[in-house]
Amino acid sequence: MESYVDVFLAGLTGAVVLLMVLVIVLMVKISGMNKRYRKIIGNSQVEQVDDLLIDLQEGRMKLEGAVKEQADAIDGIRRVMKKMKAHVAVSRYNAFNKQGSDLSFSVAILDDEQDGVVLTGIHSREESYIYAKPVEKGGSNYALSPEEKEVIAQTAAAKR
Repeated sequence: MESYVDVFLAGLTGAVVLLMVLVIVLMVKISGMNKRYRKIIGNSQVEQVDDLLIDLQEGRMKLEGAVKEQADAIDGIRRVMKKMKAHVAVSRYNAFNKQGSDLSFSVAILDDEQDGVVLTGIHSREESYIYAKPVEKGGSNYALSPEEKEVIAQTAAAKR
C-alpha cells in the first residue's frame, strides 16, 4: 500500500511542478500583454480599452466630418477659381502701317473656360479708341481682329 502512496505522491508532485511551470508561463504572457495594454492606453486617463476605443471612434468621426467640410470648401473654391479671370495676354502693335509706333494694344482677360473680355485700344496721331468685346468659349458675337484672336489664343496656350 505504501508503494501506491509513493506513486501517488510522485504523481502529485509532478502535477504541482507542471502547474507551477504553467503558472510561470502564464505570468510572463500576462506581463507582456500588460505592457502592450499600457502602450495602447498611452498617456490617456482612460483605464479601460473599450472606453479608449469609443473615444478614438468619436474622434475619427469628428475628423471625417471636418475633412468632408474642407473637401466641400475646396470644391467651392475650385468652382469659383474656374470663373476667375486669371488668364491675361497683352499684344502691342502698330494699327496703322508706317504711322507712329506700337501704341495700339489688345488685352484678353479670360477664365479657364475662355470666357471674359477683350479690350482693344487703337491709337492714331489724331485720336484713340478703346473697344471692349465679350468673349465666350474663346469667341465673340462681335467680329474679332487678328490681334484680338491672337491674345485669346495666347491665354488658351498659357492655361495648358
